[in-house]
Amino acid sequence: MSEPVDVPIDDDVIKLGQFLKLANLIDSGSEAKMVIAQGLVRVNDEVELRRGRQLQLGDIVVLAGHTVRVSGN
Repeated sequence: MSEPVDVPIDDDVIKLGQFLKLANLIDSGSEAKMVIAQGLVRVNDEVELRRGRQLQLGDIVVLAGHTVRVSGN
């Protein structure tokens, strides 16, 4: 697995669906719903099926070989 790319967020937490868009891993909320429901998204090395999952600073998200980390500003 490659080194994660840091993606800064403005708050201490962000929902998974929002973060996927912010990190440019998907184009829309409906796409987020689809890839999450299909089990294609991993958070901290576990499959995550909840679009509303609250991510915190330091969480690692993987989708389609892209690895990103939630970071602060």
